[in-house]
Amino acid sequence: MVGMSLAWYGNQTESESCRLGSLALIFPLLERMNVVDIINRHLPADRQAEYDYGTTLSLLMAARLYHPTALSNVAQWAEDSGVALLWDMPPEKLNDDRLGRALDAFFLQRHSILASISLHVAREFDVPLRELHYDPTHILFEGAYENASPRKGVIEREGQKLTVRSDDQLAPAHITKGRATDDAPRGSRMIHVGLATHVDKYGPIPMFGHTIDGNQNGRTAIDEQFGLLRKHLRPTELTTISDRGTFSVGHLQRLSAEGFHAICSVPWGDFKELFDETFESLNWKKASYLSQEQQRRRSQTSSLPLEHYELAVVRHELTNNQSKEKIGCRVIFVYSSADEKVSRQQRDKQIARITEELEKTVKNVARRGPHSDPDAVSRRMNRLLARRDAARYFSWQMVKLIKKEQKLSSEQGSRLPTHRFEYTFDKAAVLEDQKYDGYSAIVTTVPRNKQSADALFTRFKQQTYSEQVNRSFKGPLAVRPVFLHTPERVEALVFLLIVSLMLYYLLQRIYRQSIPDNAPEKDHRTTARTILQAFSNYCILIQRTRLGREVRPTRLTSRQRAIVNQLGFKTPAQILKNRLPRPPT
Repeated sequence: MVGMSLAWYGNQTESESCRLGSLALIFPLLERMNVVDIINRHLPADRQAEYDYGTTLSLLMAARLYHPTALSNVAQWAEDSGVALLWDMPPEKLNDDRLGRALDAFFLQRHSILASISLHVAREFDVPLRELHYDPTHILFEGAYENASPRKGVIEREGQKLTVRSDDQLAPAHITKGRATDDAPRGSRMIHVGLATHVDKYGPIPMFGHTIDGNQNGRTAIDEQFGLLRKHLRPTELTTISDRGTFSVGHLQRLSAEGFHAICSVPWGDFKELFDETFESLNWKKASYLSQEQQRRRSQTSSLPLEHYELAVVRHELTNNQSKEKIGCRVIFVYSSADEKVSRQQRDKQIARITEELEKTVKNVARRGPHSDPDAVSRRMNRLLARRDAARYFSWQMVKLIKKEQKLSSEQGSRLPTHRFEYTFDKAAVLEDQKYDGYSAIVTTVPRNKQSADALFTRFKQQTYSEQVNRSFKGPLAVRPVFLHTPERVEALVFLLIVSLMLYYLLQRIYRQSIPDNAPEKDHRTTARTILQAFSNYCILIQRTRLGREVRPTRLTSRQRAIVNQLGFKTPAQILKNRLPRPPT
């Protein structure tokens, strides 16, 4: 009887429920970011239009953050989640045509709108734009997109004149075949998206971005990004941090000409000679930077290895091969004990794999097995040695046999071989490469009197957060696969998702800023995903009466209330009370 008193069956209720879910947090943050007003300032609505572009597009952002869905399914999502109560827009109005037209309009002002939101967020939430990490990533596409075509670049240089195209002056990025990667098979159609991300102790937050043709590289990407940053954000102070795929002397010089600086990893081959020349005089010092994992190993009793970094600095001068102009810099040589181990393990693994396949080929050719003719063997070797660093240690050849050699080389019961497969392994080259295991290089134009090499290295290692943001772009926001009718709408959606990603990480930032310094470490690492998931099941009740619909918010759980308080947001009840009229008397 005690158990029975805890719950009992009641009569059916006439109330309906809507799963407001994470909109309880997304809606008030969209308001603080001033998204609707900023979009409407750039895209005034037609006087005959029922709904402005700001409302329509902010609702589409919310849909992507709540649960990524196709445009054709947004209306059903709006019905299920009670969107009309917050946006005052009936679900049946959210058809493909309305959303498509809004994306078409957004495309024409996409850079300006993104920049305006970025500058507002920077002021409202105290996000400095003095230092930005840059990292491009690719987005894969399904469908033909037959009207996708090469575009004029963002940057056009004619002598001393520089033109930066954006908004309606710039066509969408070309959806085309790009370089194959681990998650992009050969022949994949793609574009690249470059994100400029601020990183500090509260984590990352993307503040700007742009799209790049699918067949372009990182050097073009960072050149275009810098041009767009200068045009739309107009920074007075800037340091860009990026990986070796974006490095060029021209990039350093373009920044320097504006009084800006760079921190960039560089291809090892370009600086190996300098390393050899200066090695005996290098003054190595242990870096203060440690990964979170290494910090945990040092704070706890652990049998796992304690890895570390060492740094050595060389003052250097680089020359632009085209203009022959020179620029001074610091080269920071980095030694990583962990990378040394990983490099050797990966090399040994590749060597073992290649050797195993070569030995199989030796036996297969000797017995004239399947695909043992010279053409077939050549194709097999090309596949085996392609895109493997260890391939350069091996050489091979097919040696044609004379009749006497054919008999001596034949195995019992097999056909007489026509060739002998031979390969060599260059052990000396392996030993030479091992000398450089664990070493890498970073180039910076930040003046020596402003930042030490140790401080610059710590800032550079925050680049991992920029890579994390790119993973989120493809993860929680489900940017791929993208399937829309035109490249213009694709590009507009990508820019809309950059704003959504900004909101996603801003939510995380606001929460972490409110955590006391003495709180447990896990609280300081709370993610946006965790925060939004806490509201995933939050519902409101709707009772239909003769006077209309009565909306009743449900009570927040203790966890939900704590999150709302930490964020400084209004509760769903307060939001709905302010947006909905009082019942008629």
